[in-house]
Amino acid sequence: MAARPLSRMLRRLLRSSARSCSSGAPVTQPCPGESARAASEEVSRRRQFLREHAAPFSAFLTDSFGRQHSYLRISLTEKCNLRCQYCMPEEGVPLTPKANLLTTEEILTLARLFVKEGIDKIRLTGGEPLIRPDVVDIVAQLQRLEGLRTIGVTTNGINLARLLPQLQKAGLSAINISLDTLVPAKFEFIVRRKGFHKVMEGIHKAIELGYNPVKVNCVVMRGLNEDELLDFAALTEGLPLDVRFIEYMPFDGNKWNFKKMVSYKEMLDTVRQQWPELEKVPEEESSTAKAFKIPGFQGQISFITSMSEHFCGTCNRLRITADGNLKVCLFGNSEVSLRDHLRAGASEQELLRIIGAAVGRKKRQHAELFLMFPNSPPANPSIFSWDPLHVQGLRPRMSFSSQVATLWKGCRVPQTPPLAQQRLGSGSFQRHYTSRADSDANSKCLSPGSWASAAPSGPQLTSEQLTHVDSEGRAAMVDVGRKPDTERVAVASAVVLLGPVAFKLVQQNQLKKGDALVVAQLAGVQAAKVTSQLIPLCHHVALSHIQVQLELDSTRHAVKIQASCRARGPTGVEMEALTSAAVAALTLYDMCKAVSRDIVLEEIKLISKTGGQRGDFHRA
Repeated sequence: MAARPLSRMLRRLLRSSARSCSSGAPVTQPCPGESARAASEEVSRRRQFLREHAAPFSAFLTDSFGRQHSYLRISLTEKCNLRCQYCMPEEGVPLTPKANLLTTEEILTLARLFVKEGIDKIRLTGGEPLIRPDVVDIVAQLQRLEGLRTIGVTTNGINLARLLPQLQKAGLSAINISLDTLVPAKFEFIVRRKGFHKVMEGIHKAIELGYNPVKVNCVVMRGLNEDELLDFAALTEGLPLDVRFIEYMPFDGNKWNFKKMVSYKEMLDTVRQQWPELEKVPEEESSTAKAFKIPGFQGQISFITSMSEHFCGTCNRLRITADGNLKVCLFGNSEVSLRDHLRAGASEQELLRIIGAAVGRKKRQHAELFLMFPNSPPANPSIFSWDPLHVQGLRPRMSFSSQVATLWKGCRVPQTPPLAQQRLGSGSFQRHYTSRADSDANSKCLSPGSWASAAPSGPQLTSEQLTHVDSEGRAAMVDVGRKPDTERVAVASAVVLLGPVAFKLVQQNQLKKGDALVVAQLAGVQAAKVTSQLIPLCHHVALSHIQVQLELDSTRHAVKIQASCRARGPTGVEMEALTSAAVAALTLYDMCKAVSRDIVLEEIKLISKTGGQRGDFHRA
């Protein structure tokens, strides 16, 4: 059997200065008056001796490329209490029969074997590990394994606040919490469940109990949450967080699309535009994250570059699935069932040979799919921001920034930093739905006054010739290559007449399909971004701002929609604004059609546009 790792030898050697060193390292007993510096030098001498005379790492956990695997991830369950869109289908996944899952004793048996061979870090995963009833006992049993340095957990945070005091007492030493948005409504949209405030409470509890850093995992998806990068980064100003931005990766059932991936370099550029003084932080050789720190901030941010810059060359991770399969690569299909061999009565030595053979077959780098995309997709600065959600006439709701402040209040940790508060909004107690990106602009519901003042007025120049035809009258895209770049803004509107029954359900947020206003707002924002894919001769525009606002009109039983788009370029954005308003209106129709077919979409029109060569337009 391979020799035990250096960390265990060192731990035993340093346990008592009066004990002799079986390795032959010189050991002396410090005198009572010996200085701390001398004692420190003595420890350094012992460590240097052990480094020079260390036995080789376990052969069973070393692959053919020399990678030494000291980190084991154990899945405790396949079940999860969320249905994250990037992780699994809405209907869930087929579950393995309970009899085929590892028992607690089998988990501990395998853990003992791996730790004995040199594993010094175990992370408990799932599914969602904290829904396993005996998770606290498992942590306590792992804590007793000599040589195990770190016990971590990756959790969605729903049950964390309730269980963390027990887990910490049992020996849990590291926490990763998944959180992909700071907006409650968007959280519900992404995970298809409620629970945002439970996750925030879990983060608060981890900070309160002294975990430092508390790692927050954020999967970044284009068109969904890439606009929140700065909000997440701002949280590290006053909180001991390590916010880890993860490149969107393919998994079975998540309908992975290459266009949804936001690359590490694009994310880094976005953060650096706000904080150019961002500093690189040194990391361990086997680290999967590239870490950065904003000077003066308590926490840090990291980027996990699984897609654009894989880290296979330094991978030190092995995985055991809930049904007992050993995976040497998360993205590989090759697995070997340790459960079957364990239940067949395999000896420790036989299990080690099976493990060693699997590790020895590990490939140099992970699945071929990733190698097809060595570079990130083209940057798309089409970014929008979310404000707290308010709608006139509905039940009062506290704004998101107020909710965050309340959540942190009284726990002796700083509240949300000023920048995060600014970007996350400081809304009132009325609900109106807006995706306003400009934090210093006044929030405008679609009141009669705001419709008229949507954009500055100016000369209304028109052309007497169609521009999307060539000299022979055939359809053609306009060549804008020689046109100057100018700041372009367009505002469009639409009205949806719902009728009294559907209107009341929307007003009270009681539709079975969910919150129609939230979904319509999302649809409007996303539609603006893909306008060029819907309108054949429309140019692709890199939008710098999208705003979708919805207001309930109780006198007409209607929802008024206003969409505005901004970009700097050679062509206007009126089509983006019109598409946004129209698709938001269609989405409301779709959300309410089960209640009433007597729904009318009307007044889809351009309100204003500015920045074009032919002058500005303003509808009277």
